[in-house]
Amino acid sequence: MSFAAIIAVTANRDGRRETVGLRIGPSEAETFWSAFLKELLLRGLFGVNLVISHAHEGLKAAIARVIGATWQRCRVHFMPNALAHVPKGQHTVVAAAIQ
Repeated sequence: MSFAAIIAVTANRDGRRETVGLRIGPSEAETFWSAFLKELLLRGLFGVNLVISHAHEGLKAAIARVIGATWQRCRVHFMPNALAHVPKGQHTVVAAAIQ
């Protein structure tokens, strides 16, 4: 059986990163993400304007529904996805242009 482990990291007012949540669950469905985000809000998370993550549809929907923040795809996941559409011989050129 596989499980999803999710971690929420935020930048505090001083610009330092803080881990604010961790949960393990059976899937990364929207219901799982929504419950996780609601729990963070109940524990005092506020003022979220931007969420940066991978492009999981359940997470994106939960962000919009629960937090109402803007979503942005993280660069770690963006680059391999972009390069998957480019011939291997062009990876270096395209990667340099994206960065």
